[in-house]
Amino acid sequence: MRKRQGFTLVEMTIVLFIISLLVLIILPNLNGQRHRARGIHQNAMETVVQGQVTAYLDDHQTATHVTYEVLEKGQYLTAQQVKQAKQEGIKIHDERPER
Repeated sequence: MRKRQGFTLVEMTIVLFIISLLVLIILPNLNGQRHRARGIHQNAMETVVQGQVTAYLDDHQTATHVTYEVLEKGQYLTAQQVKQAKQEGIKIHDERPER
């Protein structure tokens, strides 16, 4: 008689159980990392936008109000940056810093 090569049902069940456990451990961690990365990106975008608003106000001493359109037209922000900032709901604070 020949012995068959292959996995038994018990071995396959154990392997699938271990894979399931790994997936249950890894997926929540990946979602947490994605959420944390999104927050870091939003903070970076806020810093870029506010930095460009400050640069615009420094360059245009008589400016009273700054919008995304003004920043894009003056080439302080690219169209992609404006689109991303609007999607993220970033508001412009166009107050002059105290000196």
